[in-house]
Amino acid sequence: MKAARIYLSVLCLTVGFLFGFSPAEKKSKATWIWQSEMIGREKQEILDFCKSNDINLVYLRIEMNKPYEYYRDFIREATEMGIEVHAVAGHPAWALKSNEKRMMNIVHWVKSYNREAQKNERIRGIQLDIEPYLLPFWETDQKRIIREWQANVQAFTAEVSKEDLVASAAIPFWLDDIPVPGPEEISLSKWMMSQFDTVCIMAYRDTLSGQNGILNLIDQEMKEADELETRVLVAVNIKPLDEDHSSFSEEGPTLMKQQLEQLPVHLAQHPSFSGVAIHDYRYWKEASPLPPVTKQRYKGTYIWRAELIGTEKEEILSFVKQNGVNLLYIRLDLEQPISYYRDFVREAREAGIEVHAMGGHPIWALSENRSKIMKLVNWVKAYNESVSTEEQFHGIHLDIEPYVLPVWREDKEAVLRQWMGNIEAFVEETKNGTSLEASVDLAAWLDKTPTPGQPELPFSHWMIKQLDHTTLMAFRDRAPGIIGLVENQMKYAESLQKKLVVAVETKESHEGNGITFYEEGMGEMDRQLDLVTKALDRYSSYWGLAIHAYDYWKNGKE
Repeated sequence: MKAARIYLSVLCLTVGFLFGFSPAEKKSKATWIWQSEMIGREKQEILDFCKSNDINLVYLRIEMNKPYEYYRDFIREATEMGIEVHAVAGHPAWALKSNEKRMMNIVHWVKSYNREAQKNERIRGIQLDIEPYLLPFWETDQKRIIREWQANVQAFTAEVSKEDLVASAAIPFWLDDIPVPGPEEISLSKWMMSQFDTVCIMAYRDTLSGQNGILNLIDQEMKEADELETRVLVAVNIKPLDEDHSSFSEEGPTLMKQQLEQLPVHLAQHPSFSGVAIHDYRYWKEASPLPPVTKQRYKGTYIWRAELIGTEKEEILSFVKQNGVNLLYIRLDLEQPISYYRDFVREAREAGIEVHAMGGHPIWALSENRSKIMKLVNWVKAYNESVSTEEQFHGIHLDIEPYVLPVWREDKEAVLRQWMGNIEAFVEETKNGTSLEASVDLAAWLDKTPTPGQPELPFSHWMIKQLDHTTLMAFRDRAPGIIGLVENQMKYAESLQKKLVVAVETKESHEGNGITFYEEGMGEMDRQLDLVTKALDRYSSYWGLAIHAYDYWKNGKE
């Protein structure tokens, strides 16, 4: 905190005076995450994005109605990667005296959270983003708003200074044109900088140079920040805005990066310059080219009899290791205690095997049975919360095949609509507060079935879009037939950067020749699947194979 900071005097050779921090210290590269639900839904994607873009500071909007546990994993993993996480909150009305209490709630929440968190799970600072100039009466009652804004800021920083927290604010560059009401001749921007440890100057322009460029617009603030010993991050925007020159949305992240990389040279004479901030993660990510996907080729199988986890644990683990399996779909018996699965999941994970909890029934496609899906999801979430990381399931996998129901023939579209609603609910609940992967089995031939309400979209494409990965049941016993069933879906999944697994059958079938490898044997299956992999490997969406199922594969003829 500014009021409590003990400054180390460091000789600043470039400007010839003693300054409160070293201009050679590591600069910040920050971004904002305004949708806090993202850290539950795409935690790893966010962390990977931060790593690939050298982000070391995240301003995370806090939803105070969420439990503390919701934030701990993300903050801990970010901290371990060298990323500071600061809470950000604000609303234009927070500038008003009548809303001081609302503003202070974020301070009290962070302090309470940090008291219960481990050191590497703690929030490192709080940023205010208030922007009262968006209030409808800013132009007509500006002096009163500024006075109340100042009073609220002072109350905020006084409270924050009682803790080991960084106090910061986001302010627009043009506050240097507004004088503070009162006897002092000082701009509002300088007054704001005098109150905070760090300010993000929202220099929302898409070029550095020129009269309307970033460097010219922030020149006064940089000089004032030097004088005040306040750290400054120069913030730019990549969100689409009405005024094109205010955002890098049209220019894109590559040009934005090139411009920002020049800032340290141009601002080297300002010890207050402490880095850059990009608003915000969501738009930056959407504007960025998708990184190449590093694939770990899957070889999976299914275990349908949950009792085998207890009676044949060693035999199962020996078989899957011997056959190079690194993906297991295991049907859960929810009547079993949590302890029933812990040893198996831990030993499988230690062997490099992803374990996904599985459930399903044809009737789970119907709306009236949505609660059965939710019961599975909630059981897995409760299980994962109660065990160590090494014992957790990696995802939840559904096997729902409603086309065997009589109602499918009577009113297929109604079944599809209910199935869609259940899948949307499944994904939403699975992703709510977890990093669990959501996946399903899907008959490969459903690419010939139109999606209700979107007849131009094959139903399999709609399903692929919803899930983290989809396992296409391509039950054929020759490589050309398997490839023909899935190739169109591979192309579509590739366009979305989605993962597909191709499943084949080893169980005896009475549906005719060409469905299963039961007759051909496991050696021929391996030869045909090698051909499948060679043909599909050119698609980034192809993530490997699954053999249905453990029982039949294990006992299949050579």
